[in-house]
Amino acid sequence: MTVVFEKIAFVGLGLIASSMIWATKRAGSANTITGFARSQATRDTARRIGLCDVFDTVEEAVKDADLVVLAVPVGAMGAVAEQIAPHLKAGATVTDVGSVKRTVIEAVQPHLPDNVHFIPAHPLAGTEHSGPESGFASLFDNRWNLLVPVENTDPDALARMRTYWEGLGANVDVMEAEHHDLVLAVTSHTPHLIAYTMVGVADDLRRVTDSEVIKYSAAGFRDFTRIAASDPTMWRDVFLNNKDATLEILGRFTEELFALQRAIRKGDGDHLHAYFTRTRAIRRGIIEAGQDTDAPDFGRSKVGK
Repeated sequence: MTVVFEKIAFVGLGLIASSMIWATKRAGSANTITGFARSQATRDTARRIGLCDVFDTVEEAVKDADLVVLAVPVGAMGAVAEQIAPHLKAGATVTDVGSVKRTVIEAVQPHLPDNVHFIPAHPLAGTEHSGPESGFASLFDNRWNLLVPVENTDPDALARMRTYWEGLGANVDVMEAEHHDLVLAVTSHTPHLIAYTMVGVADDLRRVTDSEVIKYSAAGFRDFTRIAASDPTMWRDVFLNNKDATLEILGRFTEELFALQRAIRKGDGDHLHAYFTRTRAIRRGIIEAGQDTDAPDFGRSKVGK
């Protein structure tokens, strides 16, 4: 076990933060772990399960921390950064775990003092559950974490963040903010929006069919409902803060959907078969890359803390 940061402070104690804390303890990456959450109920829960040293003010939590992790909704990042800025230790690193990067950088960076490193990050891992009790140490094992350094990032600070995330079990890559937001619009944001839409349409239908949509849900619809059960505040902020990239991908999705509509209307089986064959290969590639399994629960069953 190697200590990477003497003290780590978490602002926000939901799924990602609590999983990072358990994984940090597993790796022995810090000697002291503190945390703060805006909700008293969340703080009480975190104390009850022994998650970390929980404080009732964010200022106390971040005091003397070598790494501060912003694990709050994207829309709250700027206000939190402004609040903690006067209390940050010189030489500390501030990071975040938001799934949008350009607007987070624009919101957070202006508030941070010059003697603090800012290295945004995005762990590509999660479940539909939220809250401090939902976290588990193996969440990041063999998952990707993207580091999105800002201009003039100190190479040693960046290397230290890579070492920390690798200790949590993650694969690490470095990506530019605009490209990150476009990639995530394809792989995460738009699929979530489609899932929310499909479940919403099914809910309208359910009202007409006496709950048959729920009673007779096949695997495809159940998968949509799992995705659509994700935290609504987080996803509201994601779409508001990654508007351009999401709208671009939604436009491309609409074009593809229209093409499939035409093929179905015309009875063009060859087009449908070729399309489904191509998309099936993408699924096989994800499994072969070790980023999912054939298991019906997507391999996301909790492993012990």
